[in-house]
Amino acid sequence: MKSSWILCCSLLLGSIGAAQAEQVGEVDTVFKLFGPDHKIVVEAFDDPDVKNVTCYISRAKTGGIKGGLGLAEDTSDAAISCQQVGPIELSDKVKQTQDKGVVVFQKRTSLIFKKLQVVRFYDEKRNALIYLTYSDKVVDGSPKNALSAVPIIPWSGR
Repeated sequence: MKSSWILCCSLLLGSIGAAQAEQVGEVDTVFKLFGPDHKIVVEAFDDPDVKNVTCYISRAKTGGIKGGLGLAEDTSDAAISCQQVGPIELSDKVKQTQDKGVVVFQKRTSLIFKKLQVVRFYDEKRNALIYLTYSDKVVDGSPKNALSAVPIIPWSGR
């Protein structure tokens, strides 16, 4: 009982501070007779520490009976694209953590042990924000990753 309470609290605390995504769309990739089809889901989230940067993530979502019950483990396949959508305003927090990287988005991709993450880096020399997405597991992560860079330029109101 105590261990399940600790696990529940750690899962909740792990998502604090990270952005929440909204689903933009999805496409079916494999038909499943029972349960939902396998899909590619497209989600958008705004960087919580940088005003006017939006990132779009496409990721695999496992269907079938296990997927419908939330018991399946999604693959580590994901892509990311981030854009400036208005005048960028960097907080002091972003400038202070430029070399370390900061998790700005997390999504659970298995029942307990696996999650998709987006980490932001600030490249002061090149005046850019870099967003790295990858999957990790408690025991064995995946080297699959994707990268997107947003140059910090004056906003022209495109």
